[in-house]
Amino acid sequence: MGRRNKNRKNNTNPFAQRKRDRKNEAENGTKIDRRSEPYVEILRENEFFFKFYKSQKIVPEEEWEIFVKTLQSSLPTAFRVTGCRGESETLLDIIKSEYFTDYLKQAAEEGEKTVEKPFALPWYPGELAWQLQLSRKDIRRSEVFYKLHNFLIAETNAGGISRQETVSMIPPIVLDVKPHHRVLDMCAAPGSKTAQLIEALHADMEEKRELPTGFVIANDIDNSRCYMLVHQAKRLNSPCFLVTNEDSERFPDLQCTNKETGKVENMQFDRILCDVPCSGDATLRKNPDIWTKWNPAHGTNLNAVQFRITKRGAELLAVGGRLVYSTCSFNPVENEAVIVRLLKESEGALELIDASDLVPGLKFSPGLKKWQLSSKDMNFYGEFSEVPEKYHTVLRPQMFPPEDVDKYNLERCMRILPHHQDTGGFFVAVLAKTRPVPWQKNLQAKESSPAVAAAPQRKKRRLGGYKEEPFVFFQGDEDIFSSIKSFYSLRDDFIPTCLLTRCFTGKKKNIYFSSDSIRDIVLLSGDCVKIINTGVKVFVRCDNKNMSCAFRLAQEGLPSVNEFVGADRRLLLEKSDLVTLLHNIDPTKPPKIEELSDVTKERIASVTPGSCILEYREEKLQLTLVGWRGTTSLRAYIDQNETVHMLRLLRADVSKYEVNKFKKVEDQVESEEIQEELGNQENQEDAAGDDKVEPELVEKDEGEE
Repeated sequence: MGRRNKNRKNNTNPFAQRKRDRKNEAENGTKIDRRSEPYVEILRENEFFFKFYKSQKIVPEEEWEIFVKTLQSSLPTAFRVTGCRGESETLLDIIKSEYFTDYLKQAAEEGEKTVEKPFALPWYPGELAWQLQLSRKDIRRSEVFYKLHNFLIAETNAGGISRQETVSMIPPIVLDVKPHHRVLDMCAAPGSKTAQLIEALHADMEEKRELPTGFVIANDIDNSRCYMLVHQAKRLNSPCFLVTNEDSERFPDLQCTNKETGKVENMQFDRILCDVPCSGDATLRKNPDIWTKWNPAHGTNLNAVQFRITKRGAELLAVGGRLVYSTCSFNPVENEAVIVRLLKESEGALELIDASDLVPGLKFSPGLKKWQLSSKDMNFYGEFSEVPEKYHTVLRPQMFPPEDVDKYNLERCMRILPHHQDTGGFFVAVLAKTRPVPWQKNLQAKESSPAVAAAPQRKKRRLGGYKEEPFVFFQGDEDIFSSIKSFYSLRDDFIPTCLLTRCFTGKKKNIYFSSDSIRDIVLLSGDCVKIINTGVKVFVRCDNKNMSCAFRLAQEGLPSVNEFVGADRRLLLEKSDLVTLLHNIDPTKPPKIEELSDVTKERIASVTPGSCILEYREEKLQLTLVGWRGTTSLRAYIDQNETVHMLRLLRADVSKYEVNKFKKVEDQVESEEIQEELGNQENQEDAAGDDKVEPELVEKDEGEE
């Protein structure tokens, strides 16, 4: 039974009390509104921080000043182009030829401070990741960059790019995911690294025109943050993706079917990412509020949690697999101390590997072999024997470097520091599993031996959140699938049992599609793991009396079913016709077929009314979207984000979607001034009389015209 804090007044929960106080303030109207008060700039200094890291010698003495100076400056913006989408090459050309050139030119014309040219990250494959020497604040607050800002937002929403901190891109690259890999992201939210893993999984999909056999499972302990993962995944529309809500320290054993033997067995993952919770002091450039509250206890308190998560990851990793451990912390207690303890307890089953060849050109420091621990009052200890007894429960023996530290090759770890290449900070370690870890053998022995008095297990953490709707897979003989298959002329090798809905009874509104591997996991392990989301929407109910099929295609799931749809539901468009369809924003007035080109009118004659696939083809660009062929009209069935994305790829006009928030503010102020002036004139008119004022007003209006 846990002990209560006797020093706490009335043993009340401080977090609950704070919530009650805020509620009372809102009800009584006593809450102070500080939104109008000026923003106070955070002082980017912390003596404890400087003293602690100087003693750890994570930075050479001669580099200390530039390290601190860089850490006190704002973080540059970075983004990457989604590599698994076929149009990435075209989008990259547009970014370089239009947006980069345009914003540099405008900055020069407006006399902005010197803006450095954007550059591709040399270690990121395919020149798909870029860094701008502008902070988020610079882009948001300057009118010069409003088009660039709009572009970043629109393309992020459409899934064309992902805005992500530069160093955050490193762990998924060194994990080296292939399309056949079973991947687990243990602490996945908010999901930027998860998106990279999905992209790597689908890297060959455009070329091979088939779904990957592997999958990505993204897990997080926080229920609300799991929905951030769902949002990230929806931009990439992968049917090989599953979101779970479990405590990573006790992530359950999932069941899967061995395709060779047909037997059900515990799943082992080929790739595992442990981007564990950390103190986050390497994100000071992005989160300056950490300066005000940093102390060494933050890292010390997280060491045990970080170790337990990584240890569980090592258990779930298949022999021959790879595990990447990463934190956004400089602290060796959160980094090297966790790794060396895991290596020591694995007794050679795990080994650190050098993965620097996967990130050529990346500057980093090797892992430390010596470090110190510090109490909260900044007393330093080099080994456990020096620690006073009062700190023995906080500073543990396994947190210190072992005597035989050299044999663990900690220099193969990578510590990225802010001044290396003007980024945030990060720590990355890559582990390979050569044989089962010792404690796995012990667990198997206990399971096979007669029942013995077992030690009491730690209580499983209770997780909150919403109760999810069921995942109900098709049996393959449903009537609605027969009508769908007939209407869309689906190929015979389409697997109907990979379709699912989220209800047992009633009308099926949406039909989703998942890969065969994901279906296997859900059916075998759905009762032992909390599943938040899986599958992509492929068909949506669209009841129409004149239609033989009650379901239309959904744009987000089109890449998954596109190859299976027959030629009689496809329509190849000319560029001018596609632009016309995309520019139409009124669904009640779709373009008339008679207004389209003669070539398109000829092709559309063979397509019967209903949902269809619209295609556009040129040498370097192929676009596919959902359309609706009416009796006399044709329309594109996609949302605004996708519309702007496709218009941009076609190099068509997107100006009506560009919003200049600075211009809107100016117009609003001007409108208010005009209203005020008219109000003054009306007052003068009331005072002086109608006969005198009216001619003057008329004359003034004519002059303005």
